[in-house]
Amino acid sequence: MTLRTSRPAAAPGALLDAPGACGTPVAAPAGHAYDPDELPDGLVVADEHGRVVCFNTAAERITAVARAEALGRPLELALPLEDLKGRRWWQLTDPYGGLAIRVRQPERNLLLPGGSEVLVAATYVREHPTGPVRKVVVTLRGTEARRRTERSHAELIATVAHELRSPLTSVKGFTATLLAKWERFTDDQKRLMLETVDADANRVTRLIAELLDISRIDSGRLEVRRQPVDIAAAIGRHIQAHTARGQSPDRFFVRVRRPLPDLWADPDKIDQVLGNLLENAVRHGEGTVTIDVAPTGSDDEKGTAVTVSDEGPGIPEESMGRVFTRFWRGSKRGGTGLGLYIVKGIVEAHGGTITVGRGPAGGAEFRFTLPVGAPAYLT
Repeated sequence: MTLRTSRPAAAPGALLDAPGACGTPVAAPAGHAYDPDELPDGLVVADEHGRVVCFNTAAERITAVARAEALGRPLELALPLEDLKGRRWWQLTDPYGGLAIRVRQPERNLLLPGGSEVLVAATYVREHPTGPVRKVVVTLRGTEARRRTERSHAELIATVAHELRSPLTSVKGFTATLLAKWERFTDDQKRLMLETVDADANRVTRLIAELLDISRIDSGRLEVRRQPVDIAAAIGRHIQAHTARGQSPDRFFVRVRRPLPDLWADPDKIDQVLGNLLENAVRHGEGTVTIDVAPTGSDDEKGTAVTVSDEGPGIPEESMGRVFTRFWRGSKRGGTGLGLYIVKGIVEAHGGTITVGRGPAGGAEFRFTLPVGAPAYLT
C-alpha cells in the first residue's frame, strides 16, 4: 500500500493502522513509533464505512476544520472538496462504489469551502486486489510553494521579455534604416550604427546564455569541464578589459598570496564568476575595488579563496539573505538580477561556497572558495 506524503514512505502501514484520533504514536514494524501529527502534510483517513478515523494536526491547519469536528463524520462532509469546475469531488470520484481496480487518485488542485486551493491525493486500501475499500487515505498540501514557483516563472518570462525588447528594437531599427537609406550615410555613421547593432546582439546572446545557465543549475545539469586555471592571470585579464573600457587602473588593487595550490576548474565558468563580481563592484560600488586571492583549507582539502570588495555603500543587512536569489538587484542601474544567482550555482557546481558581507571599507564583499578539484578525465 502507498501513502503519499512529502516524507519517505518508511512506515505507511503504521500510519494506515493508526487507531482513533490519529494523535497517538503507532508502532512501526521495526519497533519505531510514528505520530501522524508529525507529518508536514495533512493526513485524513476514512474507514470502510466512509467515516473519518484520522485527522492530523496539519489537516486541521490546512482545512481550518477542528479534529473533533471531523472525526466520526462522513468523509464528504468532513472534507467537502470541489474541483475547479464546482463539482463535488467525492460524488465525482465515488471511492467506495467506483471501479474495483482503482488504487489511488493522483494529486490535483481542489477547492475547500471559501475557495481556498489545496493539493489533494488519495489512496484506496483494499485487503486484496478488486476487493472492497477498507480505508481511504487522503493527503493534503497547501499550494503556497507551487504558487511561489509559478510566480518565479512568470517573473522570469516578464524579465526576459523586457530585456529582449530593447536590444531587438534597436537592432531592427538600425538594420531597417541602413537597408532603406544606405547611400545617405557616411562611413562613420554606418560604423556607429553597426557597432550599436553588434553591442545589442551581444546583449541578447548574454541573456540567452544566462537563461541556459539557470535551466542547467535548476535541473542539476550544469557541466563543469575542469582544466588548469591560473586564477590570478584570469583576474588580470578582467581588469585589463575594464581599463580598456575607460576605468582607471588605480581603481583596482590585486593582492595574491602565494603559493597558491594548483586549481582545476572550468575556465569559462570561472571567467563568468569573476566577470560578474568585478562588474558588480565597478557598477554598483565606489572607490577602490580590492581583489584578494589566497590559499585556503588544510593539507587534505586545499583550495583557493577569492575576495572582491569595494568602498561603496555596501548591501543592507536585511538584503544579504536575498543577494543570491533570482531577480535581486542591488540598485536600479540595469541588469537582469540573475547574475549572482548564476554565480552561486557555478561555484557550488565546483564544490565551492560563496558568501556576501561587508568589506573593511564598508562596501560589499563577496568571497568564494574553490577546492583544488581534479582533471575532467578523472571526474
